[in-house]
Amino acid sequence: MGYKIAVVGATGNVGREMLNILVEREFPYDEIAAVASSRSQGSEIEIGDTGKMLKVQNIEHFDFSGWDIALFAAGSGPTKEYAPKAAAAGCVVIDNSSLYRMDPDIPLIVPEVNPEAISGYSKRNIIANPNCSTAQMVVALKPLHDAATIKRVVVSTYQSVSGAGKGGMDELFEQSRAIFVGDPKENHVFTKQIAFNVIPHIDVFLDDGSTKEEWKMVVETKKILDSKIKLSATCVRVPVFVGHSESINIEFEKELSAKDAQKILRDAPGIMLVDKREDEGYVTPVECVGDGATFISRVREDPTVENGLNIWCVSDNLRKGAALNAVQIAELLGRKHLKKG
Repeated sequence: MGYKIAVVGATGNVGREMLNILVEREFPYDEIAAVASSRSQGSEIEIGDTGKMLKVQNIEHFDFSGWDIALFAAGSGPTKEYAPKAAAAGCVVIDNSSLYRMDPDIPLIVPEVNPEAISGYSKRNIIANPNCSTAQMVVALKPLHDAATIKRVVVSTYQSVSGAGKGGMDELFEQSRAIFVGDPKENHVFTKQIAFNVIPHIDVFLDDGSTKEEWKMVVETKKILDSKIKLSATCVRVPVFVGHSESINIEFEKELSAKDAQKILRDAPGIMLVDKREDEGYVTPVECVGDGATFISRVREDPTVENGLNIWCVSDNLRKGAALNAVQIAELLGRKHLKKG
C-alpha cells in the first residue's frame, strides 16, 4: 500500500519538478493529485515522463481528507490559507514557502543535515522546506562542521533567475532578445536590468541594510545546523536560468586542511566533489541543471584567518533547493513515521 500525494502548485516550476522527482526516485505512491489555483483548473499536466496525464484540480474545492502528504509549492499566500486545512484533515504538509520556516513548532528540514528534527512534525502536521540558497549551503557545511566546528561563515551567492519563478526566466529571455535586436528593454520582475548584468538585491530590504533573502540564510542556517554559527550573506541575482552558485568562506574552531576537507566532502551524503585545480576542473551552474547533488569545487585554505577554508558550491535550485529536498523530506517522513509503501 503506497501513499496518496497531493502536489499543490503543480503547474509552477517547482511543482512540475516535484512531479518529475516523485517518478524519478520511484516514490511509493498509489495516487497523485495535481492541485493549483482556479486559473489552471481543468488543464492537464504530465507526471514525469510517464505519459500519464493528471487533470489539475482547484485548490479551493480540494478535500485533503484521506491524503497522506501534500507537497506545497504555491507561495506563502495560498499556503497560509490552505496548509492548516490540509494539516487539520490529517494530511502532512511539506511546504516550500518561507511562511513556516522560523516557526518554533515546525521543523525546518534538510535530510542530509538534521533528519532527527523531523519528529517534531506531529505538533502541527507541517514541515518546512528551507530557502534554496540555504539548502545547498548547509549540505556542504554539515560534514565540515562535524569535523572541525564552524565559528563563522561569509557567503556570497550568485542566484539564477528561476528563483524568481517563470516570470524571472521570461524576463531574462526577453531582455536578452531585446538587446540583440535593438528593442526597448523592460523590467517587471527585477528592480534593474538582469540580462548581461548582476543585481545585489533579492527580496525586500530590511532596516539594517540587508535583504530578507540574506536574513533567511542567517536564521535558517542557525535553526538547521547550529545556533552558535555566525553568518554574513550577500545575495546576488545573476543572468543564469537555473542553478545557484555560492562562494563560501568558513572559519573553524579546529584546524582543517584543504586535503582533509576534500576527503570529508567526497564521502558526505548529497555532495559531489569536483575539484581538479585545472581548466574545467570545477562545476558551474550550467552543468548542475537536472542533477540532485550539491557540487563542491575550489576547496582551498584561507591564509588570512586561523583555520579558514574557501569553497565553491553549486546546485540546481529547482531540485535540491526546492523540489528534491521536499521529496526527500517525504521519503524520510515515510521511513521514520508514516511507514507505508
